[in-house]
Amino acid sequence: MSFEEFLLANEKVIRMSFFFGMLVLIGLWELAAPKRALTISKSVRWINNLGLVFFNSFLLRVLFPAAAVGVAVFASEQGWGLFNYYSDLPFWFVVVASVIIMDFVIYIQHVMVHAIPVLWRLHRLHHADLDYDVTTGARFHPIEIILSMLIKFATILLLGPSIVAVIIFEIMLNATAMFNHGNISLPKTVDKYLRLFLVTPDMHRVHHSIEDDEANSNFGFSLPWWDRLFGTYRAQPRGGHQAMTIGINKYRDPKQVSWLPGMLMLPFIGKMSGYVINRRQWIDKEDK
Repeated sequence: MSFEEFLLANEKVIRMSFFFGMLVLIGLWELAAPKRALTISKSVRWINNLGLVFFNSFLLRVLFPAAAVGVAVFASEQGWGLFNYYSDLPFWFVVVASVIIMDFVIYIQHVMVHAIPVLWRLHRLHHADLDYDVTTGARFHPIEIILSMLIKFATILLLGPSIVAVIIFEIMLNATAMFNHGNISLPKTVDKYLRLFLVTPDMHRVHHSIEDDEANSNFGFSLPWWDRLFGTYRAQPRGGHQAMTIGINKYRDPKQVSWLPGMLMLPFIGKMSGYVINRRQWIDKEDK
């Protein structure tokens, strides 16, 4: 059995092992040395946030039983996609390039869900969390999860990545999302150099600020380079990590943003104009 065959045969076990392993590791780290004090009961947040995660997982399993890896297998069999067309490229190059390109697509997707009002309606569930911990990293509305999966499928069909690259990317995306949403503290020197290669908790926490201009920075999930290249990088929140307010200004009711029924209804309330990216507001703040 080749390495690729081994990964394909054990893909679900490997992904779930990384998911639960990171969840336990970061969860224990948060208990031992939290970065910030929580404002909402940890048990309430974990039950509802993880309840949403399991519901989303069930939904994806029903709608897309083959998932991303199955699409990669199909693209390979059909010879579809850039890297399947240029099949003589070195295997290591295809894997590395595929992971980097797919991560860039996630960055673009993340920017777009902030920029387009109807998509922001879906994405604001993720930002409406009044606290910031490992469970925030997997807290997304089911409709956004479905759209995200369809974008991932389209990327795989166009790119033609190897099965190994898709599995590595899926593991990396899940693991780093939980790591960089962790309510944990890294030594400043470690954070300074680590964020050159990986999105750190202090880097991504800025993105969950209640301030519009801070929430529209640091869009990267795994690789930090895109924010630096496209001018969306912000090193620190202006008020500091301890004093910054997490969440969305208009949605502060715990029943609405911390309990599952209210979370699921969040995209369908409020005016369409109430979305995050608004350059005029940023300019007004700077002028004042």
